[in-house]
Amino acid sequence: MSDMPQVLNTLHTKADKIAAHIASLEAEIDQARMALAHVNATIVLFEAPDAQSRQPALMDVNRLFKRREVSQLCAEALQGGPMDTRALALYIIRKKGFDENDRHLKKAVAFRVVQALRLQEKRGGPIKRVGKHQNVVIWERS
Repeated sequence: MSDMPQVLNTLHTKADKIAAHIASLEAEIDQARMALAHVNATIVLFEAPDAQSRQPALMDVNRLFKRREVSQLCAEALQGGPMDTRALALYIIRKKGFDENDRHLKKAVAFRVVQALRLQEKRGGPIKRVGKHQNVVIWERS
């Protein structure tokens, strides 16, 4: 019977080690859950929305358009005559079926239009700046 306190002492030590190991594993699980939440949030930012859902608050606008699609849509819009950047952005938003009342989307698409058309102009493409009206660039197709 003299070995009984030693056995209990060993079992208590082993139980403490197992409890500490479980606590460390739970901390790792919490960190993994946080990392998963961040990855899922990043996926939402970069995915294009489907037809039924609304656009997320933050979104990579460049992923909404195929390569050269912005400049092609602008060239299509400019067939009718000169247009300013805001009108081109609204044309693209309507053509793609996005929410035209979203002012942040309008602004982001307008910046994308300016970027695409300035590159067109720099490369000697058919679209040129012809002036400004109320701080908005007017574009025309030559």
